[in-house]
Amino acid sequence: MWLYGHHAIAAALANPNRRLRHLLLTEEAETAISQSFKQSWPLQPERTDRARLDQLLGRDVVHQGAALLADPLPQPSLQSVLERPGPIVVLDQVSDPRNVGAILRSAAAFGAAGVIVQDRNAPDETGALAKAASGALEILPLLRAVNITRTLIALKAANCWCIGLDAAGPALSGAAFAGRRVVLVLGAEGEGMRRLTRETCDEVLGLSIKGVIESLNVSAAGAVALYELTRP
Repeated sequence: MWLYGHHAIAAALANPNRRLRHLLLTEEAETAISQSFKQSWPLQPERTDRARLDQLLGRDVVHQGAALLADPLPQPSLQSVLERPGPIVVLDQVSDPRNVGAILRSAAAFGAAGVIVQDRNAPDETGALAKAASGALEILPLLRAVNITRTLIALKAANCWCIGLDAAGPALSGAAFAGRRVVLVLGAEGEGMRRLTRETCDEVLGLSIKGVIESLNVSAAGAVALYELTRP
């Protein structure tokens, strides 16, 4: 897979679990990445130009003059996610790679343990997802589960409290879950959680929105909910 963008590539270079194959950089991109990546580079970059990257990745891709060919990351286990501190985010058929990447970024920012997606109805690990995650893909486990409902049941058996997010639910209050290990469940763009996913959650709550807009994009709603759950 090709990763692109300064933050995504700098994070991949620093990740010992990422197998790196080939690094293409313009002169400007190498200078920019060097400012944030101070250690020894794990592979020698090849100098290139933007025209070659446009041809390789597509003219509509905002690559910032940088492309890294790398293997996908190893699949983490549910147990390894549970061993990390913080809330866990579960995505029920969220399919836009930019939304998944943005949620990964918010989850990392607010100290989440990991993000779980459904294997069949979630985007693959791609350059677009990694760029939207802005480096979070390299530091936060992204687990692909065959069955979301069974995964929620397993999380509940591990003493987690599953909260589904829905615009029509009562307002989420982070203080109400102090001392609990929370799993935040976010549904698909537009459609929300599926019926069985909703029924498996311990509670279904929403956000207190006071403006004329009734709901938020799933990645924005996830960021607000994670802030509410983790704020002091």
